[in-house]
Amino acid sequence: MRALTSVQQMTDVVEAAVAAGINHLETAPAYGPAEDFLGQALAHVHNRGHDPDTGWVITSKILPGCSVDDGQRQLDGILRRLNISTLDNLAVHGINRPDHLDWALNGDGAALLDWALSTGRVGQVGFSSHGADALIETAISSGRFSFCSLHLHLLDQQRFPLAQQALDRGMGVMAISPADKGGRLQAPSTTLRDDCQPFHPLELAYRFLLASGVTTLTLGAAEPDDLRLAHTLQQADGALSQQESKAIQRMEQQRQARLGADQCHQCQACLPCPQGVPIPDLLRLRNLALGHDLMAFAQERYNLIGRAGHWWEQTNASACNRCEACLPRCPHSLPIPDLLAETHQRLQAAPRRRLWG
Repeated sequence: MRALTSVQQMTDVVEAAVAAGINHLETAPAYGPAEDFLGQALAHVHNRGHDPDTGWVITSKILPGCSVDDGQRQLDGILRRLNISTLDNLAVHGINRPDHLDWALNGDGAALLDWALSTGRVGQVGFSSHGADALIETAISSGRFSFCSLHLHLLDQQRFPLAQQALDRGMGVMAISPADKGGRLQAPSTTLRDDCQPFHPLELAYRFLLASGVTTLTLGAAEPDDLRLAHTLQQADGALSQQESKAIQRMEQQRQARLGADQCHQCQACLPCPQGVPIPDLLRLRNLALGHDLMAFAQERYNLIGRAGHWWEQTNASACNRCEACLPRCPHSLPIPDLLAETHQRLQAAPRRRLWG
């Protein structure tokens, strides 16, 4: 979704992916010309005899809510642009609301997915989600899907129990953007770099995910150099070394020391908020900003609230009216209304445009 300047740029990235040991490519019609560029790039790579030894595994996605007829046309368009007869993986692109899941399990989406599988156009179906944990858990336990794509990050481990549930069911689990959405770790703060020594934070994040059993990491490469670390780590899916574990522990201890008694432990006990404030998500951004000096990342995410539809939260910390319903629920006795007010003051800034949407 990032190598979109030209077909040549996409081809260079795909060539670098092969050299890095990568055989899985994920794209979507929503990513501008990505599928068209990728189809042409795959043809160039094939003509040069540079395909992966195991062949490609290709994933694309369809947004929920379309009719069966429209979905069929969309899928055939995907196959045509990628110049393939069968798509290995078709994901429902963003099961973020209950109606999205109902579409996939009971509505036109169910008929569409059945048609895609029965006609041989698709090898297996899955989903990505930016939604609530309970929604994701329902999707995983439905038996409809063979894989899922979730936000799984070294600095945000809330959804690891969901990933483990999926793995226990034999599902593939893909981590969405462990670099950029994981804290813009491709360009970390000096503070976070120091905390993770002797490892680069992104290296530690990749290793943490692979050691946890996550089956695929999406790397979002725009240039071949973006895959340099992946090349280094292509066989590094074993257990964490003692040195890696110590680095992660030290990083967490440093965060705790900076945040002190005001660190939010992401237990979710404060929910639901009568005003609909997503308290743990907002205080997680505070944790990142103050605990790891990831202020630019935290501000970017905070100022997407209410501007990204169902892909992100709709209510920011200014909606807190100090009703204090959350206070007796918090096992750590955090002054939540005060922390929310501070978070809003620190992170509100001029909004920036999302990459997509």
